[in-house]
Amino acid sequence: MRWWLCLGSCAVLLVGLLTLGANLPAADKPSPGVRILLIGKDRDHPFGTHEYMTDCQVLAKCLEQTPGVRATVSNGWPKDEAQWQGVRAVVLYTANGGDVLLRGPQRKQVESLLNQGVGLTAIHWSTGASPEVGEDWLEILGGWVHTKLSKLAVRTAKLQQADPQHPIARGWQPFELRDEYYLHLKFSPKIRPVLTVELDGQKHVVGWVYERSNGGRSFGCVLGHFHANFGEKAFRRLLVNGILWTAHLEVPAEGAPCEVTAQDLQLPPDTRKPKP
Repeated sequence: MRWWLCLGSCAVLLVGLLTLGANLPAADKPSPGVRILLIGKDRDHPFGTHEYMTDCQVLAKCLEQTPGVRATVSNGWPKDEAQWQGVRAVVLYTANGGDVLLRGPQRKQVESLLNQGVGLTAIHWSTGASPEVGEDWLEILGGWVHTKLSKLAVRTAKLQQADPQHPIARGWQPFELRDEYYLHLKFSPKIRPVLTVELDGQKHVVGWVYERSNGGRSFGCVLGHFHANFGEKAFRRLLVNGILWTAHLEVPAEGAPCEVTAQDLQLPPDTRKPKP
């Protein structure tokens, strides 16, 4: 008899706990995870440069080292609606990011996400856009690599923190990097520089943040031409810090975790046919 009484009491307790769990406020329930979508594309530059898909995978691995973050990589804007619905931030490492988002039927989907305050990061050529959508891109990203105004310079230079108090600056110190620097961008007056470089006696903004009127956050960084640069921990960290910031996630005081292995950085063979 006592055994049956004990079993009955346990069943009542279990039902009570399940009911309590169903009535918990959302903040107390397990989080399904913060989803971040990274968009790359097939190779369009010489081997070892603009390695979009590999480097998106590297960043995805780094992002998932932050608890609760789930990162997905897509070759171009995803056709499967499930891949972009519910994302907290979008990361572009592709050619002319403004065109990828704003030229085509996907524009309606993109605008819906951005109007909800979804974060946006644009890396290297992704900061560019064709003149047809350039001004719209400027309003979204805060900076635009303008085909007629902007210049390119392949140099080794020291990157400086323009705003050491910003979360993007956490966990790394100024460092030298050989890269293809985009210079003389068109900027919104509302940007906040976070990364600068000095070339030929002139200081240039090469990384910035921008808080959009809808509450969304944008981060632009013109670096990333050479795949080898993703092997530089300070470079990975500043990118991952920036992506997390756009997703409204707290960046640790020591910077975001961003460990990778030599295998992570290994490039697949180039199977493209040589051009005549």
